[in-house]
Amino acid sequence: MAETPSTMLPLGTKAPDFTLTDAVSGRKFSLKDFSGAQALVVMFICNHCPFVIHVRDEIGRIARDYKAKGVAFAAINANSEESHPQDGPPHMKQLAEELGWDFPFLFDSTQETAKAYRAACTPDFFVFDKNLALVYRGRLDRSRPGNNEAVDGCDLRAALDAVLSGREVSGEQFASMGCNIKWAAGNEPSYFA
Repeated sequence: MAETPSTMLPLGTKAPDFTLTDAVSGRKFSLKDFSGAQALVVMFICNHCPFVIHVRDEIGRIARDYKAKGVAFAAINANSEESHPQDGPPHMKQLAEELGWDFPFLFDSTQETAKAYRAACTPDFFVFDKNLALVYRGRLDRSRPGNNEAVDGCDLRAALDAVLSGREVSGEQFASMGCNIKWAAGNEPSYFA
């Protein structure tokens, strides 16, 4: 279980557009489908990563808690289906249904969306305000598998609370830590060079 930190995309970056298929519904989603939200959480996750497994119940709780407040959520899996078939769309659909996730779980088969967001690990969280400017990126909270910290989503929740109340999100933000995205052979992004 090698730990990879997130790259911390610069704050203020506009959300890169995408068109990806939801593994559950088969529907295509793009950034415009989330317009009108008070905030948008884009998270890069997958099925098999121990870091994601450790927090996936809290991801569901946060989505349920904040959806009613006007926050939209999009989960994206960019892992190569060739090297990690357990992360492919049929397994994504099964997981989302088992966990009762009511947000799109999108498959980034080309890995171009992950590159546009400079995603590095799973999980990797990005919060955009209603103008789709990046106001938070990094970790869910301090918890990691085996460190005995509570999984409470406090970092992500604090960022969302600030956005919803019209306050500036704290600039003290910490990289997420997780498994590296499983890049297809020859597709590793240049931002790791």
